[in-house]
Amino acid sequence: MTTILQSNFLFLIQVPATLTKSRKKWHSIFTTIYCSRTFSSLVIKPSTNSKVKTNVVVPRSPSHVSLSVIHENCPFQIDQITLTELVKEKNIKRFHKVDGVASALGTDAEVGISGTTKDVARRREAFGSNTYKKPPTKSFFHFVIEAFKDLTIMILLGCAALSLGFGIKENGLKEGWYDGGSIFMAVFLVIVVSAVSNYRQNRQFDKLSNISNNIQIDVVRGGRRQQISIYDTVVGDIVCLKIGDQVPADGLFLDGHSLRVDESSMTGESDHVEISRDTNERTPLQARLNKLTSSIGKVGLAVAFLVLVVLLVRYFTGNTKDENGNQEFNRGKTKTDDIINAVVGIVAAVVTIVVVAIPEGLPLAVTLTLAYSMKRMMADQAMVRKPSACETMGSAPTICTDKTGTLTLNQMKVTKFWPGQETMEEGAASISPFVVDLIHQGVALNTTGSVFRTSSGTEFEFSGSPTEKAILSWAVLELNMDTEKMKKSCAILQVEAFNSQKKRSGVLIGKSIDNTVHVHWKGAAEMILAMCSTSYDASGIVKELNDTERSKLEKIIQGMAASSLRCIAFAHKQIPEEEYENLNEQKKIEEDSLTLLGFVGIKDPCRPGVKKAVQDCQYAGVNIKMVTGDNIFTARAIATECGILRPGEGMSSGVVVEREEFRNYTQQERMEKVDQIRVMARSSPFDKLLMVQCLKQKGHVVAVTGDGKNDAPALKEANIGLSMGIQGTEVAKESSDIVILDDNFTSVATVLMWGRCVYTNIQKFIQFHLTVNVAALCINFVAVVSAGEVPLTAVQLLWVNLIMDTLSALALATERPTKDLMEKPPVGRTEPLITNIMWRNLLAQALYQIAVLLTLQFSSESIFGVTKKVNDTLIFNAFVLCQVFNEFNARRLDKKNVFEGIHKNKLFMGIIAIIIILQVVMVEFLKRFADTERLNWGQWGACIALQLPLGPLVGLSSSFLFQRNPFSVTSSGRSRTSSHCYY
Repeated sequence: MTTILQSNFLFLIQVPATLTKSRKKWHSIFTTIYCSRTFSSLVIKPSTNSKVKTNVVVPRSPSHVSLSVIHENCPFQIDQITLTELVKEKNIKRFHKVDGVASALGTDAEVGISGTTKDVARRREAFGSNTYKKPPTKSFFHFVIEAFKDLTIMILLGCAALSLGFGIKENGLKEGWYDGGSIFMAVFLVIVVSAVSNYRQNRQFDKLSNISNNIQIDVVRGGRRQQISIYDTVVGDIVCLKIGDQVPADGLFLDGHSLRVDESSMTGESDHVEISRDTNERTPLQARLNKLTSSIGKVGLAVAFLVLVVLLVRYFTGNTKDENGNQEFNRGKTKTDDIINAVVGIVAAVVTIVVVAIPEGLPLAVTLTLAYSMKRMMADQAMVRKPSACETMGSAPTICTDKTGTLTLNQMKVTKFWPGQETMEEGAASISPFVVDLIHQGVALNTTGSVFRTSSGTEFEFSGSPTEKAILSWAVLELNMDTEKMKKSCAILQVEAFNSQKKRSGVLIGKSIDNTVHVHWKGAAEMILAMCSTSYDASGIVKELNDTERSKLEKIIQGMAASSLRCIAFAHKQIPEEEYENLNEQKKIEEDSLTLLGFVGIKDPCRPGVKKAVQDCQYAGVNIKMVTGDNIFTARAIATECGILRPGEGMSSGVVVEREEFRNYTQQERMEKVDQIRVMARSSPFDKLLMVQCLKQKGHVVAVTGDGKNDAPALKEANIGLSMGIQGTEVAKESSDIVILDDNFTSVATVLMWGRCVYTNIQKFIQFHLTVNVAALCINFVAVVSAGEVPLTAVQLLWVNLIMDTLSALALATERPTKDLMEKPPVGRTEPLITNIMWRNLLAQALYQIAVLLTLQFSSESIFGVTKKVNDTLIFNAFVLCQVFNEFNARRLDKKNVFEGIHKNKLFMGIIAIIIILQVVMVEFLKRFADTERLNWGQWGACIALQLPLGPLVGLSSSFLFQRNPFSVTSSGRSRTSSHCYY
């Protein structure tokens, strides 16, 4: 038996050299299974019981054995399949806890992965990249199909098909395809241009979405904490999470405190506070546009219906004649095909009028304007996540802003240190070593930041929030703190993370040298001081904090705050063993009877240019409110420095309040006083939310800035949520509409200007579009009623529609913001979309166009001595050129000089040139397609000369049609009068 086993075993392990790589792998698996079964059978001992039952069933050996086969080229002790099972089962026992998984992945729990290019590439090859397969982007063909689904397009295609069929039947293929084929070509041209525009905008939105999803996360590689893209993380990375961060991938918890993960995006369940915002809420401009589109559409349909009735009545009563002067309809004589062909032509003309009349170009104009603005705003450090926020921002009369990082540089530095009641300028030399050691403990162990020393050992790198980095750099460079030594000498027992309500953080530690337990607290100076009963002086002597001593310390805090310093205090207490056991059971850190270690004053300078940006916003009628967690003295000093408050403005006027005062107001008092509040100190995210709700109830369009996880409710509740791109958490960014990439209030003011630009550009297009609508409807209606024919053919009207809906929208949508936009007050929700100035321009231009075109319609043949065919071409050419000059007039709604700054907009000039070139081609070279006749130089000159009075006419109309009323606004003690206002 042994010989047989040995020979079989040798046969199995001696792998023939001729086998392929895959067959060798299967041979190895078979050997493992065979040997395991054989050895198992040898271990089974025969029963020693003499009474052996003959009917005992011998259990059959299992038909299969599960094996974890690791790819022989895999550089790790674990493969992707095993990791997937580990995540699904949430069971790591087979790897002996987290350390086993880290070891199998080649990760050091302290240093992380090496992070070299070769190491990262090796891990990405073994486990894949941290990306998911995206759904395919919408192709160009998709947008072509969407354009075909438009009802008017489908009707026009049907009319074109009927016209083509009857034309070929009546006149043959060679001559009969022109009418129907021309309509087909015009419709397809409109569809292609519309599809190209929508496709490009979709691609641009996709690019912005990719940028928005490219989140930066903190990882530890080679012992160094660094920021990388979420897409660059690999299996084995150690990720450092802080409050509000997005978890970049499935992972195992190594170390930390108070970790809570919101899995609502995966499970659909969340315990977070519900926000009362309607996700389907329409923006102010959208509401106006919907109302305007509906009104214009109804008027257009009514006129088109009247034209249809008049044309049908005139045709069937025999009042229409063909090109030869013969009556088109004779009862009982006219063929059915001719009747159908004539009716189809009438319907096609009427549908084309509807196409021109209904402002289908408005959505495209809005899309183009938003897309262009979003692209430009990205260059101005503002990434738009929700396009509707662009135009909403232009209507905002109130901005609630944070202080830190938005109004200030967020480059913090400790400039003052007070151990006791005397400031220290010499560093640690004059302070008791005992006190210094306690401060080292409080800084090194009660922090979310970290210190990394380079290989040369001379330079330090600090990571964490700006406040944490400032304190760490001060302790390391000024007090000679050794972070690693502190962490090795003490064990962290319990942590209470920083809380926006309590404004402090605490840590419970155990010293390994003497097995004692200590509590360290750090936070807002006045709040930490309230927790203390004693204090250390610089020599290490403990003093009782009586009322006199406490009053002196409070004055020190107020003095630092008045100097625009953020005051942070440190406190300590040694915990007796029996008291620690009670605290451990309650999972609580001692908060009473602490000993004050000292204060530090942190300077965060105001951003350059922020005062001017605040003044510009105030000059534009926008009220700036600063909502900060700092104490009232610091808040007042910074607000004065930034221009939000005037110098010497008192706190008794209700302009500066603390959160307790704001919360203690009744609802009625809060609604009455919320407008005059400009600074709220010691506020929490809840107070910011409460202020936003009050302002919205009063009818304000509110913009809010925020960067923390707890700011998410206020960002969602506001009409426009502005998150910070550098210091903002991912929760805040996901809750916002716009991300300010440089955390600068100047960029917020730029967003405000862009918002007004979007609104103004859309108004320009509306004025242009309505002018064309009014002129086209009046001309067609008058011509039909008087002469019984439509002066513009279906193809010509489609060409005009193409100019209006696409090329003109692109030209007017790309106007950049100008400084005069900040000289106007914000547009309220109840104000009309079409202002008096727009009505003035619209009526002046439309009346002039109607007068010119009707003159050409009825008198051109006698004036110019031309045929009817040439006369129709003159009307078509003059109408198109009217719209070219109309675009110039639409550039500046409230100024006489419409050519101001035109040289800066090369795209506008390029589009105008394209329209003129295409019009020349239509008239001179596409006669059969456009149903036109060639014009001579004199006729072209006449068409151009007829447009020249348009500019002066619009300028003069401002003096006669409407009287301008000056608008006066007072802000920050200044008054102004603006002649560029809405009515």
